Amino acid sequence: MYNQIKSLVKKIVPQEFLFKNELFLKKILIPFYAGKKYQCNICEKSWKEFISLPDDDLLCPYCGSRSRTRRLFKLMHNENAFQGNVLHFSPSRSLYRVYKKDNRFTYFSTDFENQFLADFQWDITQIDIADNTFDTIICYHILEHIEEDTKAMQELSRVLKPNGKCFIQTPFKTGKIYEDYSITCKEDRLKAFGQEDHVRVYSENGLTDRLNNNGLKTKSLQFKDDRLPYGLLAESIIIASPK
Repeated sequence: MYNQIKSLVKKIVPQEFLFKNELFLKKILIPFYAGKKYQCNICEKSWKEFISLPDDDLLCPYCGSRSRTRRLFKLMHNENAFQGNVLHFSPSRSLYRVYKKDNRFTYFSTDFENQFLADFQWDITQIDIADNTFDTIICYHILEHIEEDTKAMQELSRVLKPNGKCFIQTPFKTGKIYEDYSITCKEDRLKAFGQEDHVRVYSENGLTDRLNNNGLKTKSLQFKDDRLPYGLLAESIIIASPK
């Protein structure tokens, strides 16, 4: 039901209006999903179930957070990352709304192509800010879109404070990194990389090695499927810090 309604609404309602009124509109869904089995740790609402998406992810009916977003929110609490200056690339709307109001840190949100809610429009390969500015950087599902990813990694290392942390996630495959810059049309990129605007598929070891070679030391965290109570799926997250 949710996916059909969403598709219809996106066709007839302007995106700007949806962004501004999303939470109000989603209140319509609350009676259909209200319960006590699950809870979104971002908006703190409880549900009998999350919305199941076509890609098998679990969506919060109210704030729209995905599993990876809820996992990140929990991990940042565990890593004491809510402090100082926080840079967030292409933030999900669920996190943007929460972080923007959080007075524990100064929040910098950026989206180069102006498709997300953000306050800046910085190019990740040439970030327009001084060295050693940020205590925390969130770079979730960004690097697989960037052709010059080594320049992006060098920039992340440059603007991150010596004791700072950068939370990184991308889709992963087994084996080696697969990239082919001769593939440029959307249809071929979808077939090769799994999404029309991706330029590569990383392997976890390949991404770690590339980060290490461009000024960042890393640790990789592996999480098992743990659906109760927050609807968290199995995934890998890399935390990087300047060398």
